[in-house]
Amino acid sequence: DARWTLKIGGKIRYRLDGTPLPQIALPVFGYKSHIAIDWRFGFIRESAATSASHADGRMLPRLVTTDNTSSEVWADSAYRSQKNEKWLASKMLVSRIHRRKPAGKPMPQNIARANAAKSSIRARVEHVFAHQKNRFGLFIRTIGIARAEAKLTLANIVYNFDRFIFHERARTLG
Repeated sequence: DARWTLKIGGKIRYRLDGTPLPQIALPVFGYKSHIAIDWRFGFIRESAATSASHADGRMLPRLVTTDNTSSEVWADSAYRSQKNEKWLASKMLVSRIHRRKPAGKPMPQNIARANAAKSSIRARVEHVFAHQKNRFGLFIRTIGIARAEAKLTLANIVYNFDRFIFHERARTLG
């Protein structure tokens, strides 16, 4: 069930003369974890596992629920599509999904500022993945999507227990 994909990555770096350095494409084999978290408390509400080559945008209807503490949906640009935008509007949810850079043009300043503002909220999801990888040492090395999803589900449950302890400690300490 695992598949190959290319992870092209990170921040674009520039030479001293202002021309961009080439981006590195890293081949990745395996699975991808998709999650939806509660905006206020940071609990994982929904999760799914797919092969690494699966398109992120197709997972949005599976992950987003209307019982979250916010009616806004924050996601990176991989989740932006006309189909997803229509679906969010039909559910009366506000899209805060990052906008993509226009092909062959520099990013307009107003869109770059809006994306930067969205990133501070969206970073909470990335913190979950960092927590699972660094603190829990999560590494998926299984055969089959069912086993990968089981391992990710257990990691998500442990993360939610960790968040619960954090909130309880904060509540009791004042």
